[in-house]
Amino acid sequence: MNQTPGRMIAAAQAEPLLSLRDVTKIFVTGGDVEVHALRGLSLDIYPGEFVAIMGQSGSGKTTLMNLLGCLDKPSSGHYVFAGQDVAKLQRDDLAWLRREGFGFVFQSYNLIGTATATENVEIPAIYAGFSPAERHARAKALLTSLGLADRLTHRPNQLSGGQQQRVSIARALMNGGKVILADEPTGALDSKSGEDVMALLKDLAAQGHTVILITHDRNVAAHARRVIELRDGLVVSDSGPDPSRARFDVPAIRPDKAAGWSFGSLQEATRMAARALRANIFRTVLTLLGIIIGVGSVVAMMAIGEGAKQAVIQQIGSMGTNLLVVRPSFRNMRGYNGAIASLVPADADALAKLPNVGE
Repeated sequence: MNQTPGRMIAAAQAEPLLSLRDVTKIFVTGGDVEVHALRGLSLDIYPGEFVAIMGQSGSGKTTLMNLLGCLDKPSSGHYVFAGQDVAKLQRDDLAWLRREGFGFVFQSYNLIGTATATENVEIPAIYAGFSPAERHARAKALLTSLGLADRLTHRPNQLSGGQQQRVSIARALMNGGKVILADEPTGALDSKSGEDVMALLKDLAAQGHTVILITHDRNVAAHARRVIELRDGLVVSDSGPDPSRARFDVPAIRPDKAAGWSFGSLQEATRMAARALRANIFRTVLTLLGIIIGVGSVVAMMAIGEGAKQAVIQQIGSMGTNLLVVRPSFRNMRGYNGAIASLVPADADALAKLPNVGE
């Protein structure tokens, strides 16, 4: 019997949470040139570890993070998450895993500029099917725990870089965030804000979250309990895992909850669309004006064409359905061959003798 997504994580207590074996990743660029980002990499990460994966640009660390977060697939090799081969998961299972198993923290924050801090944090819970009251309460609690109780209604442009990164961390934790994948989380921050963010990540690891930090800075990597260094797509050094410290006591989420479409989700989608339209009101007005002009032009052209058609039909109808006009040939007439042919009374007598011809 296949494991359901809701039971995958619970089975990983005594084994590595993330396990890669002989994983390769090959990108094909223009001109059919192959770039080997990962070259047979093998790695085990246990639940509750705080791991720093470091390396210079081109070492494969970002590619590795994308594979760990199920944002990409390896070219070869095996990736096992909580005892389940990721390659065998269906599309819906992978979507669940990305939504509720992982939490992503990026260098550039990736916050929605038109939404408040609370609304940004709530977004993952919308896709998970949480009710508005549930997600608002959880978002408020997370932001408060990260020291942003007085910034709940502030938009990203009203927050400092460190505060924006805290909002992104809260968003990563919204659905539970069993595994936190942080890609250069301090890269855009000053030293003080960077230290605060690293302290938050260390605290999350202490609570039982598995934190995987991607960095090229050794000073940042030094905050982690385990440091893995990559070079040319391979592990060149590893301070070693510590399975004895593995913990998995993060707050429970509801992985078996279906997040299907409902009237509430339709309302939420409408609200988000309206907010996006209000944020760029001038562009919205111009777009609507263009649509109105385009639709009006099509309607006008169709009306003109239909009117011309009806006029021709009416003109033909006024001639009568049994009327046939016979004219002699003369110059400037279609089919004129140089000889003028005139009708004479005898022609009329001959036509009158034809069948179906009346006077």
